[in-house]
Amino acid sequence: MRQVCFLLMFAVWSACAGTGGPVRPLADDFVTVCESPSPADIFCYTPGLARLDSGRLVATMDFGGPGWKKGEPRGRVFTSDDHGRTWANRASFPYVHARPFAAGQALYVLGHSGDLTVIRSDDGGATWSAPAKLTEGQHWHQSACNVITANGCVYLVMERRVSEKIKSWPVGELAPVLMRGRLDADLTRRENWTFASELSFHDTIPAIETDPSIDFFGVPFYPSAYPRGSLPAPGRNSAPIGWLETNVVQFHDPDHVWFDPKGKTFHLWARAHTGGTGYAAVAKVVENDDGTLTTLLEKVPSGKTALFLPCPGGQMRFHVLYDEPTKLYWLLSSQATDSMTRADRLPANRFNLPNNERHRLQLHFSKNMVDWCFAGLVTAGATPLESRHYASMAVDGDNLCVLSRSGDSRANSAHDGNLITFHTVKDFRKLVY
Repeated sequence: MRQVCFLLMFAVWSACAGTGGPVRPLADDFVTVCESPSPADIFCYTPGLARLDSGRLVATMDFGGPGWKKGEPRGRVFTSDDHGRTWANRASFPYVHARPFAAGQALYVLGHSGDLTVIRSDDGGATWSAPAKLTEGQHWHQSACNVITANGCVYLVMERRVSEKIKSWPVGELAPVLMRGRLDADLTRRENWTFASELSFHDTIPAIETDPSIDFFGVPFYPSAYPRGSLPAPGRNSAPIGWLETNVVQFHDPDHVWFDPKGKTFHLWARAHTGGTGYAAVAKVVENDDGTLTTLLEKVPSGKTALFLPCPGGQMRFHVLYDEPTKLYWLLSSQATDSMTRADRLPANRFNLPNNERHRLQLHFSKNMVDWCFAGLVTAGATPLESRHYASMAVDGDNLCVLSRSGDSRANSAHDGNLITFHTVKDFRKLVY
């Protein structure tokens, strides 16, 4: 009997060893939705994804880079009616950092060209309105993060730069602004949106970069050198710390510490730009009785402020999706494997700082947005150059659809890829354990 058990164990070990181990990508195969016409100087950015009630998938992206012709619309809309196997290019739009979402019977694509700008379709993405501005003379930012519905409204986050003091990447001056729009309203009109109050990262702990008494948790990881940033190694910049690329969530479990029985509290989960890995920056928005939205920091039961919480891949743009059948939050993010490598010892072809690994896309699930279970590696590029990152996701029946900002061996860098790729995680709910 003992010999039989040993042989069975050896067979299992051999099978795993022969295939690279038990953890293999869930969706390495892909369909190319969009490709750069010139990988050296035109790059593919901001994949956004939505699924309509009809089953149609809607994808958005934008082009950038020195080779893009000035004045040419950078954004594109694609649709698929066969679960992502083929795609049709439906429209162009003159702004970036956009995402598609449905509200009532309409479909929208919201982004910015400095100011917030939106287009609308009333026929499932076949034809589109002219772009409409929601703001004037402002500086906005975001990526194609999530959209949720509650209280007869859509809620999403865009980020406004509220000051001009930082002289490098200004994420410390971004305020994540929760926006609310009624499902039955025309969301190309400014008066049909409510914007939350603004709280920039630099306003959360103003002295975190300069006061030595604020210590004990390793933030920032590298000297922040506000307002210009620092160079941990030649050619590798660390901008002043901040938050960006914010998702919005609501807690539905009455046992959750932050559950609001009135359904009027929304939590913001943002990419934490600190030089470290594995946590996100957190805030909340409270919907007041008069309909206004107030942004503030959250507290834990001790009364202490919870600015950072565990989040696998929270150092890079991630995507959060709440799935009602499983009552779980699903997290699509970048997997870090060597963030503790000395910055001056990274390979020359590795993009920027050690926490900036971009070629491994991972999936987790959680019942509370803090305790995460690893569901699988979705897809991985063959080298750090061949990125799989900044992805969006949507549920399509039993499958999870993923749209990734990707690159192949022709890519300019891990940041500046040449592909937008579509991946399908089949029967994703079976990954729960």
